[in-house]
Amino acid sequence: MNKLENKTALITSATKGIGLACALKLAESGATVYMGVRRVEATQEICDQYKSKGYKMFPVFFDATDKASYASMVEETVKHTGRIDILINNFGVGKPSEDLDLVNGNEEAFFEILDLNLGSVYRITKLVIPHMIQGGGGSVVNISSIGGMIPDITRIGYGVSKAAVNNITQQIAMQYARQNIRCNAVLPGLTATDAALKNMPEAFIKSFLSHVPLNRMASPEDIANAALFFSSDDSSYITGHILDVAGGYGIGTPQYADVIRSADK
Repeated sequence: MNKLENKTALITSATKGIGLACALKLAESGATVYMGVRRVEATQEICDQYKSKGYKMFPVFFDATDKASYASMVEETVKHTGRIDILINNFGVGKPSEDLDLVNGNEEAFFEILDLNLGSVYRITKLVIPHMIQGGGGSVVNISSIGGMIPDITRIGYGVSKAAVNNITQQIAMQYARQNIRCNAVLPGLTATDAALKNMPEAFIKSFLSHVPLNRMASPEDIANAALFFSSDDSSYITGHILDVAGGYGIGTPQYADVIRSADK
């Protein structure tokens, strides 16, 4: 079903994981998808693989550490299509070896994470909104994190940056609703991306899942389904919503995990 026919979408960091899943999901639904990536040639190969399915996917250069690329990415997309109807701010970075608790964490890393995670959403959306206004409206989807809602004993910078993304989502929603622009956030929980599976010990994953009532990691497609919902007219009367896609993580009592662990023994 081509619910996004004649729509142009821009997705940051779309070569793999959640970003790629979002690109494929939107392209499958009829959108012309521009994928903001550092590895343009590698991404072009991905796009070519899906041409036979009729997917309209194109790479455009984007490097979150190169702020000039924010403007060139938006300009190139508009140059080819004349519009941007959907923006998915998928880029996000963490520095778990440096981003610890308040006292022991690296201050420079803390503010670098804020500048990249919050700054990319702020700067890119600021560039895209005028094009959405000109086109009669649009949808901004920010990929945040359940870590922006639930504090942790480490990764303070990451959590604060994602909490800020949640807030700016609602600020944008309020400020541009009268221009028919919606802005919502998707908050993934523990997600089975290649990076997560390679870097997280099995013991950690098992411990984490004891707090997840659905008892599994999210797939990238689970997150992409939520992004598609917010991108399409299926959510035309929803804006400023902070949607966690985390399998129920965080809704249980503190004793929940203890009970589950005991039952699994």
